Amino acid sequence: MKAIVYHDNKDIRLEDIPEPVPGPNEVKLRITNASICATDIEEWQFGPLWVQHGSPNALTGRQTPLVLGHEISGHVVELGRNVDSVKVGDRVVVNNVITCGTCFWCQKGQQAVCPNMAVAGFMTDGGLQEYMVWPGDHVIVLPESISDVEGPLIEPATVAVHGVRRSGVRPGDNVAVIGCGTVGLLTLQAFKAAGARVIAIDVREQSLDLALQLGADEVLNSLDEQAAATKLRELTDGIGPDIVVESAGARETPRMAIEWVRRGGTVLLIGIYSAKPEIDFNSVVGPEVTVLGSVATSPGDMEATVRLMAQGKINVKPLISKVVPLSRAIEDGFNRMLDPNKDVFRIVIQPGT
Repeated sequence: MKAIVYHDNKDIRLEDIPEPVPGPNEVKLRITNASICATDIEEWQFGPLWVQHGSPNALTGRQTPLVLGHEISGHVVELGRNVDSVKVGDRVVVNNVITCGTCFWCQKGQQAVCPNMAVAGFMTDGGLQEYMVWPGDHVIVLPESISDVEGPLIEPATVAVHGVRRSGVRPGDNVAVIGCGTVGLLTLQAFKAAGARVIAIDVREQSLDLALQLGADEVLNSLDEQAAATKLRELTDGIGPDIVVESAGARETPRMAIEWVRRGGTVLLIGIYSAKPEIDFNSVVGPEVTVLGSVATSPGDMEATVRLMAQGKINVKPLISKVVPLSRAIEDGFNRMLDPNKDVFRIVIQPGT
């Protein structure tokens, strides 16, 4: 069968690999859709940063070469022994994070930082292949209201929901989201579902237009940083936002988030950084700003995200920019996402075509 395999920095290949066989407690999935994330592009160009490379993963025993793809939906085609949570034919989304359950952090309920974790597409084979196997208790049946092609975007939406939970947001809070790519626009919606007033900030008018469509209360173009900062203060009664989310992953945006949040407020860092931002920590200490990092998910986050999508509170459809076959994933997917002037949010790959 065909798969997109990560070998090393700037080395991904469309290859023939053996079709997997489910072991005990595993299911075999026919992958219907898997989307390409900006992190996949960063791993390809600047990694391996997250991809398991040089030593095997503690849970899976795997390292590069690995099949990419961590945003995945599929149909169950075979059950391994002891699997009774799903049945053959079920449409499912892959809960892509496996944790050990036994380390200090898992025991403390902080599974998102389990040092032994395995993430599909990074520490073990992911979904950019025709078939994959995965633990049966880590797939979630899709309700009829969520289509197969929408399924992969449940994963980035779950990253957003996890971040919103960590932020401690309260109904009525003012929240600014810097960076309206896919994760930023999903985070915007998750904060709206939590009852916040959300101001979306980006340098691209296309992203700001979509932010309004998806429920932003206000939008600001930050090409002129000082003007944006002044307007943001005006929109928050001269105080500043209670929470500022950094989801752009750019060099300067963490600094902007810290400078723009209100005194005693919270900065939530969701972006993944290929460059190292510089921060004046006096701007954190003096105003007693809380800075939170947020990555991956915790148990229950993906199930909550599926419910929010089924209720129409998170809409991923406008974020699906293009659907391409696996045979063209590198040319029409990875290369297009690499373009600094790209006009796409998520490109969905369909391995069966």
